[in-house]
Amino acid sequence: MTISVIYGGTRPNGNTETLTKLVTEGIVVEEIYLKDYSIEPIIDKRHAEEGFPEVNDDYNSIIDRILPHDIIIISTPIYWYSMTGTMKNFVDRWSQTLRDPKYPDFKSLMASKKAYVIAVGGDEPYIKGLPMIQQFQHIFDFVGTTFEGYIIGEGNRPGDISQDMKALSAAEQLRKKLQ
Repeated sequence: MTISVIYGGTRPNGNTETLTKLVTEGIVVEEIYLKDYSIEPIIDKRHAEEGFPEVNDDYNSIIDRILPHDIIIISTPIYWYSMTGTMKNFVDRWSQTLRDPKYPDFKSLMASKKAYVIAVGGDEPYIKGLPMIQQFQHIFDFVGTTFEGYIIGEGNRPGDISQDMKALSAAEQLRKKLQ
């Protein structure tokens, strides 16, 4: 089984990245840092006769990198009770890919995958992060991806995640499961 990790944070070595790296320590994964790519917002042309326009950005190259993998780990800080804007732009573009003739099997390929979400927030994340987890459940249900689970951690300032023993324990358990 191969794994891709999609990082949605913008802080280098942030709490979410740190927690995710604890999960993937010693495991070969393909890491994709969305902050390093240009992903344009979707221009919704689902109902337009001409369909979606071609977009000259890095989005398709990221899709090409994740599709071969069996497992996707979504790693995102919790921003305003949801994923980062960078991650949301990426997921929004799935609507375009679902109708892109270059990706006729996108939905079936996504349906063959398992997914995990790792998220860290600073203000009651175990409560305030749940709407985002529900959102990911709906997203994965729509494309048929099996949502295997999630880890929510608490951390605001850099390094704070090292104090969240519950999240650190969950990360270790997930790493053992993925090995």
